[in-house]
Amino acid sequence: MRRRDFLKAATLLGMTSLATRCGRESRWKTGAFRKPKASQVAILKAASYEKNLVGVILEGIKTCGLPVSGRKVLLKPNLVEYETDKVINTHPAVVGAAIDAFLRLGAREVRVGEGPGHRRDTDGLLVASGLLPYLKETGSSFVDLNLDDIKRVTLLSDFMGIDALYIAESVFSADLLVSMPKIKTHHWAGMTLSMKNMFGIVPGVKYGWPKNFLHWHGIHESIVDINSTIRPHFVIADGIIGMEGNGPIQGQPKPCGVLVFGNDPVAVDSTCARIAGLNPEKIDYLRVAGEFLGNFEEKRIEQIGEAISSVQTRFDVIEGFKHLRS
Repeated sequence: MRRRDFLKAATLLGMTSLATRCGRESRWKTGAFRKPKASQVAILKAASYEKNLVGVILEGIKTCGLPVSGRKVLLKPNLVEYETDKVINTHPAVVGAAIDAFLRLGAREVRVGEGPGHRRDTDGLLVASGLLPYLKETGSSFVDLNLDDIKRVTLLSDFMGIDALYIAESVFSADLLVSMPKIKTHHWAGMTLSMKNMFGIVPGVKYGWPKNFLHWHGIHESIVDINSTIRPHFVIADGIIGMEGNGPIQGQPKPCGVLVFGNDPVAVDSTCARIAGLNPEKIDYLRVAGEFLGNFEEKRIEQIGEAISSVQTRFDVIEGFKHLRS
């Protein structure tokens, strides 16, 4: 089967499977979740990767009221692959600025962790992506979540049809887990944002590369089950330059000029989808997560900073996701 045909079949299978599971009984543990009545999401303008990023990130963290002082922070950027002239990864300048911002706010420790789904040579990816100099400059350490010690965790929802997953141990030693995605389209999920970014905490040492275990259990199902069990405490989404089209690797740069912040990953991801001109209610994993993990309805999200309408930038999507248009 050609790659294009495989991607189309996998996408349709995932959508059908999630819809079928959701059509039956509840698939999350009763009482395990308490969805907030309302969520806050801050959209702040950031014109480039060269100007005042630390200041913007400090403002985003403070605006959302995130307690930082004395806490151990693990930043989880999207570090997938490297290709010249592609905007695949969370920009290293955003990661470096986040390290600086959290340290200024009194964090006891700030580490960066990722388990790339494609590259086994994570050290080489750190160099190629440009992240290594920022780690050295800030004195922050990096943990390869693919090769970390692992811990078996019982899942708090059942969309994949399995009881447990192994997760990188460093995730549990952090007081604050911060998901730092790049705002991108995705050829299987529609969009990849803070929730999809959590695939990187599932260790390659256990599940291999490119973590097909998750793919074969359903992209949408895997996103929901992972995030129901290990929920990021905060999100900083890099939308200064996003990716449109055939993402998450082969798409084209899409300037948006924003960073998006919040402590409800569902609300942040839904807001990012709206910024991209897509309807989060038509993105399966967001719609399902919005039932029990967080808020995706616009009326339940208090928008801080810029209005969505003032920064909205219509993203191109592949043919199979044209229906996601608002």
